[in-house]
Amino acid sequence: MFKGNKGFTLLEVIIAVAIMASGILVLVMSWSGTYQKMRRTQTNTEIMALLERKVAEINSKYQGKPLDSIVDEEDNFGDEYPQYSWKMENQKFEMPDLTGLMTAESGGADSLELQTMKTFTEHLSKTIKEVKISVIYKNKSGKEIVSSVTQFFIDYDKEPPVPGGGGVPP
Repeated sequence: MFKGNKGFTLLEVIIAVAIMASGILVLVMSWSGTYQKMRRTQTNTEIMALLERKVAEINSKYQGKPLDSIVDEEDNFGDEYPQYSWKMENQKFEMPDLTGLMTAESGGADSLELQTMKTFTEHLSKTIKEVKISVIYKNKSGKEIVSSVTQFFIDYDKEPPVPGGGGVPP
């Protein structure tokens, strides 16, 4: 009938549309994944900035004060960051028992060395307080992301005991 028809057949048009649709689908999926990663990075950056800010506040609040004044706290960041909150937990520092290492050495350790290590360990437990500061992010679905940092406060005013003496001479 028509010779020299220079148009496209329906099959060619369908194939071209399918190729174009799959290309657009790949681009949309790529953009969606990139957007999710960007959003996660932004949230993590905000968490770390708020955590750094809270650590600095707590450090300035308790630095140089008696260890007994450090108490557990919990609050939020106000209207500026409504989905974020923070908490602070403190506990006595637990120094590991190192006497086992001393006795395991060749020759072992005598009773004075063991008593000195025990006294030193007890002293460290009384002069160091472990404080864990956490920032909590709650997303719209209710899932929480928690980032924490542990800080140690040291009471430098407590003199270390000297075995057989009353303390360190001034």
